[in-house]
Amino acid sequence: MQRGVDQTDEQELDQARPGGGQQGHWVLASLGKRVLRPGGRELTEAMLAAAEPAGRRVVELAPGIGVTAARLLDLQPAGYQAVERDAQAADTVRAVIGSRGQVHLGSAEQTGLPEASADLVVGEAMLTMQPERGKREILAEVRRVLEPGGRYAIHELGLRPDELDEQVKEDIRKDLARAIKVNARPLTLAEWRQLFDEGGYDVEWSQTTEMALLEPRRMLADEGVVGLVRILVNLLRRPEARRRVLGMRRTFAAHRQELCAVALVVRRRP
Repeated sequence: MQRGVDQTDEQELDQARPGGGQQGHWVLASLGKRVLRPGGRELTEAMLAAAEPAGRRVVELAPGIGVTAARLLDLQPAGYQAVERDAQAADTVRAVIGSRGQVHLGSAEQTGLPEASADLVVGEAMLTMQPERGKREILAEVRRVLEPGGRYAIHELGLRPDELDEQVKEDIRKDLARAIKVNARPLTLAEWRQLFDEGGYDVEWSQTTEMALLEPRRMLADEGVVGLVRILVNLLRRPEARRRVLGMRRTFAAHRQELCAVALVVRRRP
């Protein structure tokens, strides 16, 4: 059974990352939000369907609280390994997957995994948080870990349209940094495609959707009635977290026309 962040996990996450400087995704996780990806559960499902993890050796980068990890294991891969930088998050994922996989402490840039040891690498809401150099370093490490012809599936924050003005992009990045306390650098779909092309990958599939992470309809679809009520109760009890969430929601709404969620499945060139 898929396990989310229970009450104990929420308290531990909150205590480990206190204060108004807490990164946005940890604020949401501490409130009980389990789906933390920009396109929600629906885009993750579409990405996994295109990536075809069944029977493949799967590596997940930065699995967070383990929601996608549990879903991947439901799809019966040949093996599952996760690489997580945060020790507490790694423990949370270990509790989710039990004996069905392994979780390693490491970074997406230096996983410590053997060369050509995976058929599929999955990463969500992680590349967006990297500068251009960091993105390229991660793509190089994924290429090293993948078998030739292996796939890399991502679910990230995007910008639109492809012709978006550079100054507008920079303004959005600054607003996001203030709201979520992370230097997020989303790309347009064309820029994501170019990044992978230059990194030695061919794009096989892509899809975009609305970035509606904190909109009521998306939250209900992602969290269910019980989950949504839990989040709302926690928001009422915690004024500082409520202030942060409302600030994030205002920022997302202000850039609703330019922000989107994007998923791609790419194949490593020989």
